[in-house]
Amino acid sequence: MPDKRSLSSYVGREECGAMSPGLTRRGLLAGTVGLSAALVLPPAVKAGIPAPDVLPLERQDYAEARRHFHTRLLRKMAAPEKSAALGTPAGAERVTYPGGPDGSIQLVAWLSHYQPSKTLKPAVLFLHGGNATGDGHWALMKPYWEAGFVVLLPSFRGENGQIGNYSGFYDETADALAAATYLENLPGIDRKRFFIAGHSNGGTLTLLASMSRKFRAAAPISAGVNSWRYFNRYTEEICFDETDEREFIMRSSVCFGPSLKCPALLLRGTEERPFDADHQLFVDRTVPSGFKVDKKLLPGTHNGVVPGAVEESIRFFNQFA
Repeated sequence: MPDKRSLSSYVGREECGAMSPGLTRRGLLAGTVGLSAALVLPPAVKAGIPAPDVLPLERQDYAEARRHFHTRLLRKMAAPEKSAALGTPAGAERVTYPGGPDGSIQLVAWLSHYQPSKTLKPAVLFLHGGNATGDGHWALMKPYWEAGFVVLLPSFRGENGQIGNYSGFYDETADALAAATYLENLPGIDRKRFFIAGHSNGGTLTLLASMSRKFRAAAPISAGVNSWRYFNRYTEEICFDETDEREFIMRSSVCFGPSLKCPALLLRGTEERPFDADHQLFVDRTVPSGFKVDKKLLPGTHNGVVPGAVEESIRFFNQFA
């Protein structure tokens, strides 16, 4: 995402908190500890995609639905955020994992340093915000490993100059699931204390992944649940067949509430768009899953809430650890 874009265009947008007009993206990020360019969502554009009056509720399990659905990409593109090639930030080991669903591409991930032992360790798969991976994302992971968790932060297809086509959440969910498989199969990892969290776009992926397989618990931060809403704001990211309603359904966790496969805590900042009717509908629809879903507001903007939300997710995960 070019630096020349002003952050004033984000004010009042769906996934953003209030920001002062005239600040440049580079200037804001330079003054924000631990945040990278990839945490900021792309600028919004005029809406124009018709959404159903009542969001569909699918009776088929999401994991089963994914086995039978293949997104139709009409436009082949890299992830829509310009970014540098990935290095190895301090405190991380650079690893690669086979991107999903067929393992045909190798993608970079960052793994916290740990020593495998007979005493198994809890682990967190954290899915970053935005459409690129940056060192600032990794800086936010420090509380996890200080609390005794092994943490893996994966990049996704088409990001940071890597191969693969951006799909707008769908194939990226397959990458997230592949990263989960990679992490839980590392030596010394306790599969009974295997958690998932993510911010913004990563929060959206966290929910979709949590409907695809079991985790011990999930903590999505500032997650979207309605893909019609997202792509109405960021139409330049639509690369699939927008005339096919199924494409939106398969990217919307609110359509698959009963498929949730673990307890979840939805976290959000007090200065960003509040939890709305879509989020409440999501919570209501998860009741048949048998897993409890809570919501909690924390002080901060869309990006500023992340450090506190990471700490809150640790407290939440420790209930199960």
